[in-house]
Amino acid sequence: MARTIRIDPITRLEGHGKIEIFLNDDGSVKDCHFQIPELRGFERFVVGRPVEELPRIVTRICGVCPASHHLAGAKAVDGCFGGELPPLAAKLRDMYYQAHYIHSHIAHFFALAAPDFVCGPQSDPALRNILGVVAKVGLEIGGKVIKSRAQAQRIQQIIGGRSTHVVWAIPGGVSKGLKPEELAEIKPMVDELYDFTLFSLKLFKDVVLGNPAYVDLILNGPYNLEVQNMGLVDPNNAPNFYDGKVRVVDFKGEEICKYSPREYADNVAEHVEPWSYLKFPYLKQRGWNGFVEGIDSSIYMATPLSRLNVADRMATPKAQEAFEEMFHTLKQKPCRALMAAHWARLVEMVQNAETLKKYCADPEITGDRYRVVPQGITGEGVGIVEAMRGTLTHHYTCDKNGICTSANLIVGTTNNNAAIHMVTRKAASGLIRPGVEPTEGVLNMVEMAFRTFDPCFSCATHSLPGQMPLQVKIFKGGKLHREFRRCC
Repeated sequence: MARTIRIDPITRLEGHGKIEIFLNDDGSVKDCHFQIPELRGFERFVVGRPVEELPRIVTRICGVCPASHHLAGAKAVDGCFGGELPPLAAKLRDMYYQAHYIHSHIAHFFALAAPDFVCGPQSDPALRNILGVVAKVGLEIGGKVIKSRAQAQRIQQIIGGRSTHVVWAIPGGVSKGLKPEELAEIKPMVDELYDFTLFSLKLFKDVVLGNPAYVDLILNGPYNLEVQNMGLVDPNNAPNFYDGKVRVVDFKGEEICKYSPREYADNVAEHVEPWSYLKFPYLKQRGWNGFVEGIDSSIYMATPLSRLNVADRMATPKAQEAFEEMFHTLKQKPCRALMAAHWARLVEMVQNAETLKKYCADPEITGDRYRVVPQGITGEGVGIVEAMRGTLTHHYTCDKNGICTSANLIVGTTNNNAAIHMVTRKAASGLIRPGVEPTEGVLNMVEMAFRTFDPCFSCATHSLPGQMPLQVKIFKGGKLHREFRRCC
């Protein structure tokens, strides 16, 4: 008998989502939809505000990656005011962002991804969580995780004044510099974070790569896609999280395009489906050709694994060693095994920590020329950073008085939406067998498909393809007086 399996809500993600699996009469999977039922309207309600306020407003999109939106917004606003930025301001922004990356990657790897590997994908769901991870690896390691994330947060507080909903970046630079005594407080924490990133890599090798069943799941499970890859790179094609050009390579490693922030609209377009409030970006020159894999597909991914797939090298020496070991072990580059994104996050963390050490040793980092006052309004700016979950684009326009007239955001998770939908469908089809009732563990393994992307749906939901369902109840004297309904 044909029926529908609904996983609602899905777990261990930021935001809200559900999976609907449609079964044939024999119990095989007919179709699967990964749906996002929430809507955020930031692109509309920032219109009419002074454009310089936008970097402070857009941090409220998400409490997990506010710095990504803050800095992408700041770069877009810089463009609206002429684009001049002193080198020290760029260094301080980047330094802040490296710490932000570490704290986010720690949260995802240990709290959201690790339960599936440390506790087991089909373990008791009551134990398959961060507490279960701590019980397995020990309180000492759990303490290291908590301390390291707190240190990454503290570094952000020292540099930018806040770690969440930061208000620090302003047109032409930042509102405060870094004092010598503040740098002295940061340095020992950076040294400890560097050691922790290397420790995390070793833990991954011991716990995950040391388990043949997990290695087989990563390489041969249903979590593979033959689509293209996107990431921000420096002039040497090494990952750069704050600045650079966006590079896209196909799943065989050939470069498709490489563009500057102002050229994003020539290279990326967005498709809308009626069953989701989340758009589906694709490579514009190829046109939308549906949810298909292959060398001619217009679908791409922008994940930690994608960033390493598009890179020729890492930007720091210890990260380069980890990069080489990872792809040597996986025996493919670009790698199509999506679960390897968890490993890629740890490689990125090493570069983040090494970059922080570089800034701590920079004699100019405590200088005082961290802002220039803009002299005019150009009216348009595009800011791109590499958010932890993928390439993040903010595009603003303003009038001659500096009032925002439009805003467009293409968020990291939005870039990955088509791929998330495709791999979730592939996982469901591969794991749910005809005539066999799927267990909770099997359904969790379907959810593992989207967890590889560390999705942030509060950030990503900006499309309104139709009418939102609306229900209004008016109470009078504690009793229902009138009720209005509007369906989708």
